[in-house]
Amino acid sequence: MVAEIKEFDALHWVKTRSSLNPDESTFLVWQGKIYAFVPGEKRKLLFQIVGYSVSRCIPTEEGCWDFTSRELTYYLHPETGEILHKWHNPWTNETVPVVHVANSPVQGHFKGKFSAPVDGDWTTFVFDIFPTYPNPLGENPKFAEYSPHPIYQAAELFKLTVPTADLLNSELPSVTELKLSWDRIGPWLPWMKMGAHAGHLIYSAYGSKVNSLGELPQVLQDEINTRVPLYKDAPKSLLDVEDISSWLYFQHHFDAYLTGETFPVPEAEDV
Repeated sequence: MVAEIKEFDALHWVKTRSSLNPDESTFLVWQGKIYAFVPGEKRKLLFQIVGYSVSRCIPTEEGCWDFTSRELTYYLHPETGEILHKWHNPWTNETVPVVHVANSPVQGHFKGKFSAPVDGDWTTFVFDIFPTYPNPLGENPKFAEYSPHPIYQAAELFKLTVPTADLLNSELPSVTELKLSWDRIGPWLPWMKMGAHAGHLIYSAYGSKVNSLGELPQVLQDEINTRVPLYKDAPKSLLDVEDISSWLYFQHHFDAYLTGETFPVPEAEDV
């Protein structure tokens, strides 16, 4: 049976990605692996990953919402799953600090219609995104060893599968279950110090929606409670600042990277 493509309102997507209740934060958690894809070389598993997003949707007008969130992803040892703070680069034979993902904020606006295949009890929102824009590090010669390419280009492939009945249940502000699939093809991360070495990173991850911080993997709970309590909650309103990416975060904290500090840098809880 072929799934039927149906049109959904933005509120159905808000229930999927976050919640119709602007007073609550919602949590998406993921885990997976990152591989090196180098021409002429065999597959190489570099890292396991674990991460999460804490988000909030704020209605602005009929059928429109502001989306605001924070997200963390940690690079883990490929075999033991322990957080890596130093990484030995097998191509350059250099050991470098690991700069974990700590993006605050990541924001957007939801409105209009969202088409999605409906297969009986399950609906899947599919987003194939190909970001291409000037590399914020590319013009600065001090980053030539880290991210020299003038254009940042990647592919992000998302599938979020939720119960169809939850979408249509007007009494539910958020879906009760979500299955996430996330695959990514992207450039070397700046902290890897790969320069112009040929190759890409392949991400393969999966995840789900959870109800609270207490349902996150223990490694994330420990980091949030001790180092980055800012990430306990989504912003209360849309922040009038630019979105943070791993490239901008590296730029902002380059001095800390050079001195070998532990990442992510500590960030206090919102007052």
